[in-house]
Amino acid sequence: MNHPKRFSEVTKAYLCRFYEILEEMIAGMTDVPLTDSLSHNFIVQMIPHHRAAIEMSRNLLQYTTFVPLQDIALSIIEEQTKSIENMQEILDCCNGLENSQQDLCLYQKSFGQITQTMFAQMQNACSTNDINGNFIREMIPHHEGAIRMSENILRYPVCPQLDPILQAIIQSQKKGVREMKRMLCCV
Repeated sequence: MNHPKRFSEVTKAYLCRFYEILEEMIAGMTDVPLTDSLSHNFIVQMIPHHRAAIEMSRNLLQYTTFVPLQDIALSIIEEQTKSIENMQEILDCCNGLENSQQDLCLYQKSFGQITQTMFAQMQNACSTNDINGNFIREMIPHHEGAIRMSENILRYPVCPQLDPILQAIIQSQKKGVREMKRMLCCV
């Protein structure tokens, strides 16, 4: 007879905090007021996404002793903190670029599909007593969601100041996904 594996108290604490962060992210991304500016909407929805990655990384750092994963978590904290600062700096000027109702509708439809997939993959990530593996399996769909959200908005007119931020998100998240996928086989 197969018995489900029990989680250690450390794993339970890690997972409990992860699910709190995930719920905060989902609420922050879905409950934010939207405008007629896709640039504005992207920024106010991406900031809670980045904050979640920062908090997920801080959560991991409380438990992991695996130095390569600590390096990734510290890099996430640094890069996404800077990205949030950059987005906050341009938010007011990006509000002025309004998009057509058709663009708003199409963008939001794709955004909804992307985020629902990301939320489900993160909620259903395989959890074991290996916190390092848990973090990687949770963070890969998080990063992939950021890539898809950034690529989605680039199909529409956006504030020129937002473009380099989007390119940086795509580049850094793709690099992070590659690193974590390679690392997953080793943890």
